[in-house]
Amino acid sequence: MKKSYEQFVLRQELLKKQYDKAYLEKQHKRGKLTARERILLLFDEGTFEETDAYVLPGEASFGKTVKAYGDGVITGFGKVNGRLVCAYAQDFNILGGSLGSMHASKIAKVQDLALKTGSPIVGLIDSGGARIQEGISSLTGYAEIFKRNVLSSGVIPQISVIMGPAAGGAVYSPALTDFIFMTADTSYMFVTGPNVVKEVLNEAVSTEDLGGASVHGTKSGIADFVYNDGENAILGVKKLLSYLPSSNLEEAPQIRSEDIANRTEELLRNIVPDDADKPYNVKDIIEMIVDDEDYFEIAENYAMNIVTAFARMDGRVVGIVANQPKVMAGTLDIDSSVKAARFINVCDAFNIPIVTLQDVPGFMPGTQQEHGGIIRHGAKLLYAYTYATVPKITIILRKAYGGAYIVMNSKGIGGDFVFAWPTAEIAVMGPDGAIAILYRKELEESEDPIALKKKLTAQYREEVANPYIADEKGYIDEVIDPAQTRVKIINCLHALERKMELRPKRKHGNLPL
Repeated sequence: MKKSYEQFVLRQELLKKQYDKAYLEKQHKRGKLTARERILLLFDEGTFEETDAYVLPGEASFGKTVKAYGDGVITGFGKVNGRLVCAYAQDFNILGGSLGSMHASKIAKVQDLALKTGSPIVGLIDSGGARIQEGISSLTGYAEIFKRNVLSSGVIPQISVIMGPAAGGAVYSPALTDFIFMTADTSYMFVTGPNVVKEVLNEAVSTEDLGGASVHGTKSGIADFVYNDGENAILGVKKLLSYLPSSNLEEAPQIRSEDIANRTEELLRNIVPDDADKPYNVKDIIEMIVDDEDYFEIAENYAMNIVTAFARMDGRVVGIVANQPKVMAGTLDIDSSVKAARFINVCDAFNIPIVTLQDVPGFMPGTQQEHGGIIRHGAKLLYAYTYATVPKITIILRKAYGGAYIVMNSKGIGGDFVFAWPTAEIAVMGPDGAIAILYRKELEESEDPIALKKKLTAQYREEVANPYIADEKGYIDEVIDPAQTRVKIINCLHALERKMELRPKRKHGNLPL
């Protein structure tokens, strides 16, 4: 018994030696936390239980065996905000965090545990990629991980945190998860690195410019969140988890606040300018209607003409989708359509009601958008809204023109409640464009075309785009006092708590990819 215990202590000491002071200093000089520090920061104190801590690499490395406990990845489970979460953290300082057969097996096992227990899984990624020495065993390991990503999709929340390199095939596991975090200056993602780009295309590009956090946070839209350092990224993960249920069989956590449910906000009556072409910040409206003026924005610096965010209303989590008049007049383009569609899919998968704030003049025109496939990408947004069965509430703030009005959760595609402010304009197209088409001849022959156009535009707004016409025809539920917006939404959320929506039986739809 004594000898067995001594062996147990020895193994623990050997494991600790892998994380000595020199290793700590090396990571901290890079501006990075160690894998174990990341894990301990993520989980509630004293709750993390490590699994497979003494697993060794699975194959010889060109005839040499490597004794590295854990095989470059820490796996396990514990509590985050008091709820069970599974996680893995790759360790770049042990075999470069490279993925071999046993490394992959550890990740697959914790993925299975997450799915089995209905728990979110968080991957803290910092890896040199596939372990070259293990050949096809390494590639098969990635395949096993990818398969579990797909099988878990829409069942449990999957979150990837890129805290170092993620290159080659390794990027596809994060791409299959629900949310991706990156850290500025210390993380990057790309399928082919700068050296290959240089060799094949004779194009010189840095690691940062090719696949850094700024690129994926603003241009590609791959990263949903970008933080300056690892500590804040992990705190961001914990905040995100507070808005998500543990699985698709549960509701998101409710947190009661001191904010009053039937609070009115008189400032909303004057927030939309009288000039229909003058911008305003839709985030000001979001702040006024949600609990405690607090919301958590997704992909904040990408496709900024649309805002996607989690918030709470009367303690219940909602997903907010809002056109942003401050950017590109709130028009829908390829990027904003895909961004919103993906967010709606996440909300629908995890039982989170969707609140839409609509002020959209249309889809972005031009050859770049048409050649880029705006028809197909815009259809993704239409599909996502129509397919979603969670409670869906729309507030038309101002412009609601043409196909873009339909796409943004109109009554016709399944919006449960659609309200309009008195400032709303609902029409096939904007007044200026409509008058230019309908009265082209009269304007050409007029002695004062400017005055005539002004008169006809005002008449169009009154007789065609007037929201009270839509109200009278039943195409919207009500024109409401803007000050009552929060009250209306919360009352509707309560009414829709037990919403059930039957759909035709099928294997799956054919999403316009």
